[in-house]
Amino acid sequence: MHLISGDDVAEIPIRNAVDALETALRGGLDPEQDTPRSRVTTQAGELLVMPSTQGTFSGVKLLSSTPDNPRHGLPLIQGAFILFEGPEQRAAAIIDGVALTNLRTPAVSALAVRHLLPGKGAGPLRLTVFGTGPQARGHAEAMLALHEISEVSLVGRDSARRDRLAAHLADTGVPVRVSGPDASAAAVAQADIICCCTSAPAPLFDGTLVKADAVVVAIGSHSPRMREVDDRLVNRASVVVESRASALREAGDVVIPLAAGVVREEDLYALRDVVTGSAQLSTGGPRLFKGTGMPWQDLVVGAEIYRSYVTAHDGAP
Repeated sequence: MHLISGDDVAEIPIRNAVDALETALRGGLDPEQDTPRSRVTTQAGELLVMPSTQGTFSGVKLLSSTPDNPRHGLPLIQGAFILFEGPEQRAAAIIDGVALTNLRTPAVSALAVRHLLPGKGAGPLRLTVFGTGPQARGHAEAMLALHEISEVSLVGRDSARRDRLAAHLADTGVPVRVSGPDASAAAVAQADIICCCTSAPAPLFDGTLVKADAVVVAIGSHSPRMREVDDRLVNRASVVVESRASALREAGDVVIPLAAGVVREEDLYALRDVVTGSAQLSTGGPRLFKGTGMPWQDLVVGAEIYRSYVTAHDGAP
């Protein structure tokens, strides 16, 4: 069995992960059939269990969430992904769970942007990212790697973390602007792509500011009581979700507008249908992708990491 570290995961190009997810959806994987994640309350926080199976691979991601950890300089989320392979279901790999999450979440968002962006991403484009943590960094890096970006606007409350991330992204040669949430209106209004990667419990910006041809990605919340975007944006946008079932369980950005009558369940587009071309998005308004993270994504990207690792170290997949 292979032990695949975070450094090993970091060697996987984001495009490989995006292509693996697209291939899986085009090949018949149905996220609506995925096993829901389960949560166990522990003395210090939560334990999350995320199993999935497809073809010859099965896997489970185990994560702990410990709210007090950041105060002590420790990660909020820790964990591992165990991959099983073949008819004998042998344990093939243990993969760093946080590194896997930090790759697969931007990859899912990038897949959505690939299909939601009008004109298939003709550039140059302006990118705005809300947040300063690992997902903000991962989403910024993914969009920079896959699109021609002319400028990045970083919006965050923690000025020290925001400035560190800005300095890191500036090494790519793309201009980076920074602001606090209260001064983000221009960054929202000018953006072609907006990535919301925060733990905010309430909307981050006025949805009427978003350009009619912009794409908004909201991945920070996986609670039905928390949201990053407002009813005004949802009312204007074509709303795409990983699966309707998961969105109705966990996505406050969808659940709250549904309860208010702003959007109907039948108005939601499934990402799989958009990727395969069986659904055509409405024109004339923004596109919103809401992701909460699903086990099938960990399995698909985990299998891609495993194949790449074995090829690099053993010479054959």
